[in-house]
Amino acid sequence: MKKTALILSAALMFSGSLFAGENRTYEVTITNVTKGQIFTPVLAATHKSDIAFFEAGMPALPQLELLAEDGNIEPLSDLLLSVPELVQDTADTGPIMPGASVTFTISGSNQYNRLSFAAMMLPTNDSFVALNSVYLPRNERTETAIAYDAGTEYNDELCVSIPGPPGAFCEGANMPDDSGEGYVHVANGVHGIGDTIPMLHDWRSPVAKVTVRRIK
Repeated sequence: MKKTALILSAALMFSGSLFAGENRTYEVTITNVTKGQIFTPVLAATHKSDIAFFEAGMPALPQLELLAEDGNIEPLSDLLLSVPELVQDTADTGPIMPGASVTFTISGSNQYNRLSFAAMMLPTNDSFVALNSVYLPRNERTETAIAYDAGTEYNDELCVSIPGPPGAFCEGANMPDDSGEGYVHVANGVHGIGDTIPMLHDWRSPVAKVTVRRIK
């Protein structure tokens, strides 16, 4: 069974709280290394290996679609909190500007030994930065995170269909059109076919640096 299906059916597959082992505390720092992309608030979770935020090549969860198209983390957060048998802890942050970092703490354990996070990238139609079910380190580890496309919206790159806070490059609204690719895939950047400016908003490499350090 696909991991994306597992998170939806978790309540049916598991009952009762399972022994998690010794709790550990981790400090996570995410740095936006793009030139001109803003990360919306990040949603992170520690969880078992049975689940993941998404599976490349498969359709995005409806909750991930809302995160990728509108920056709305609440539906996915609610879903994660509804399956405590699979998810130990969640954390969220504010937006991350280009070149800026955010740091938060999150708990894990022997059984809840995976970390995932996701945040929409602006200005894009449905691209998001993510780490997907990576192992928590014994001590400290730094790695990079790439951008994915949720495959749920056509990439017209028009500001009218790209949301953003006041003063952002685009201040439009999510306009679902269900004409995306139909599956999560590696995002291929910004091409300037609409209002976006490739020289400012494009990327061709990892978009975030992530350091995870055990502090307790």
